[in-house]
Amino acid sequence: MQTDIDPRNLIGRKAFDRNGTKIGTIDEVYLDDATGVPEWAAIRTGLFSRDAFVPLEPSELVEGALQVPFDRSLIKDAPDFGVGRHLSPEQELQLYHHYGLDVTPPRAFPDHDFGKLAGTEET
Repeated sequence: MQTDIDPRNLIGRKAFDRNGTKIGTIDEVYLDDATGVPEWAAIRTGLFSRDAFVPLEPSELVEGALQVPFDRSLIKDAPDFGVGRHLSPEQELQLYHHYGLDVTPPRAFPDHDFGKLAGTEET
């Protein structure tokens, strides 16, 4: 996703699936707790006004609309967590799995030996 876009400017924009079929309108944008980067969009879909969460990372803004690289049917079948509440890490994991996205944990910092214990020097 383009990182120079203000997430507040996404709200109200139309969203389309990979085939150009309209999904709905962006209702809310969810930021990553640790980085503050926009991570998910809640898109109001269909007659029953259900919100479906879509990942923003593989999506892109095309001519003022959000182009989501998934089929409409997959998006409509996404887990429904309701909007206006915080997404828990478990809920995010469910969404990543639903979309078949890689969920690699953050890279761990390498362990460093900052000192040796007495008597453990190698010879």
